[in-house]
Amino acid sequence: MKSRRSIRTGVLALSIGLGALAVYGGLGAQAQTAPRYKFDPDWPKPLPNKWKMGGVTGLAVDKDDNVWVLNRPNDLRDLELHAELTPPTADCCVRPPSMIHIDKNGNVIGSFDAPQGHGMDVDSKGFVYIGQDTVRKYDPKTGKLVGEISRTPEREPGDGGGTTGANAYAGGGTRAPGRGGPGPTGTFPPPAAGRGGNRPDPAVRAAAVAAYRAKYPPSTPMIVGGLEEIRLDEAAREMYVADNYLAGRVLVFDLDTFAFKRGWGAYGKPLAEISTNDADHAYEPNGPMPKDFAGHLTINVSSDGLVYAADRNANRIHVTTKQGKFVKEFILAPSTGEGGSTGGVGFSPDRQQKYLFISDLTNNHIWFLNREDGKVVGQMGSMGENGGQWFGLHMIAVDSKGTIYTGEVFNGERVQRFVPMN
Repeated sequence: MKSRRSIRTGVLALSIGLGALAVYGGLGAQAQTAPRYKFDPDWPKPLPNKWKMGGVTGLAVDKDDNVWVLNRPNDLRDLELHAELTPPTADCCVRPPSMIHIDKNGNVIGSFDAPQGHGMDVDSKGFVYIGQDTVRKYDPKTGKLVGEISRTPEREPGDGGGTTGANAYAGGGTRAPGRGGPGPTGTFPPPAAGRGGNRPDPAVRAAAVAAYRAKYPPSTPMIVGGLEEIRLDEAAREMYVADNYLAGRVLVFDLDTFAFKRGWGAYGKPLAEISTNDADHAYEPNGPMPKDFAGHLTINVSSDGLVYAADRNANRIHVTTKQGKFVKEFILAPSTGEGGSTGGVGFSPDRQQKYLFISDLTNNHIWFLNREDGKVVGQMGSMGENGGQWFGLHMIAVDSKGTIYTGEVFNGERVQRFVPMN
């Protein structure tokens, strides 16, 4: 017969074992809540016509789950353009069109060469909207411009200056065969403006900027800066645009007439209340959140009518209603420095869109967040040049099955696909 001590010991051991099993099971269940993905090395197939892709500045999935890629052909350097010469001095490469259409199997099924830009979306009829110095709508079959949003006729001093227009925003002007640019942004920057004794006087520049901002106040109902992102809400016949003027404004336009409808700044403040003082937009890692957006604003609209504005330079995401009423703020990796952590915004494909998928340019991760409370439930990826890694993770798009597509700038200059495992 067993003693009472041995029985108690056995019960205690069983309890510990069950407790450990419960903890293990709980951790396993928790781990399973985070989406899991694997890299697809077979997508896309090699580009045709000796094309080499430039930095990816726009990405969208159409109604057929095919992928549109906006890239910067003028990122390519001389050593990448030998096949453009007459006669060619090497087998590769030539500049691709700026807009490339790739199907689910990885084949290029269309393209056209619009002026370079930043941010894009595509509607259910296949029309492509590209952020350039404004938003322009293109017929994908012909590449013909069919509409554009109004913008100011001049740029802010120090932001390109001069007149604007599709040709002015082509990113390098006339292309000479075999002659490329300085390389992708962030890795091979062009020479700093003002070298050789031509640096503008800071006081003169500050006065010019102040005069410009007085002429075009934050409430200006048109595009004033450059474009960061475009998202279409076809059900409401509206277009959401992230204009980078004053470090970021959310603007809403009629999708049919392109007329301005409304807009807001950080915390849902009216456009007229956005500060023109750069100090109000400043952010230091782990510091207090600025009262206005800090810069590089990207946006997306959820199926339940919430607008997610990712303020990359401040490592945060603002959630508002479609009318701009502030709901909540999520802070992500607040110690992240230059470049920021909160880039593109995607949603999980379930009906409730339970998770946010956030691309992180600086840390080169995809973060998975609970959409309800912003808590991080997982992350994927790291910096590197192997398949499944990223060097300048810039753009993210998610198809109807939850497949993730990514686009890189810097030396990455590629698109990749990640297939859900759970």
